Amino acid sequence: MRILDTRVVQEWVDYNGHMNDAEYARVFSLAVESLMDHIGLDAAGRKRHGYTLYTLETHLCYRREAHEGQALGVGVRLLDRDDKRLHVFLDLVDDDNTLLATSEQMLMGMNIDSGRPGALPAPVEAKIDTLPHAEADAWPEVAGRRIGIRRSDR
Repeated sequence: MRILDTRVVQEWVDYNGHMNDAEYARVFSLAVESLMDHIGLDAAGRKRHGYTLYTLETHLCYRREAHEGQALGVGVRLLDRDDKRLHVFLDLVDDDNTLLATSEQMLMGMNIDSGRPGALPAPVEAKIDTLPHAEADAWPEVAGRRIGIRRSDR
């Protein structure tokens, strides 16, 4: 499901002539904000429910360069969830649907007043149920990877 459409702005381009690595993280952060809006945690929803999402962990994989003015789209799939966490997979593509980067993230639902984790509000859960889900045996290839140097002697 496409959650965000944007373009590479000049300020995101670095000395190598393509989008800086930190800006990929920005685009994925904007996509999570769009996801929050989609599931009812926009500004009004956060106030109404006294609830928000925090990012606990992210794993970003770079695949291709993005350049100034290039159109970008971010899709989202739900890998797993429980009563207060969402494990999501985001993919960044260009106009030709070429994969540019991926971001796997663990999001935690937080009670705004207590600053502590809390169960997802029922209306938010209902919207989450409408997100595309990846079956456990059909996760994206790079999902669930750990970072490390592969060595033949290990």
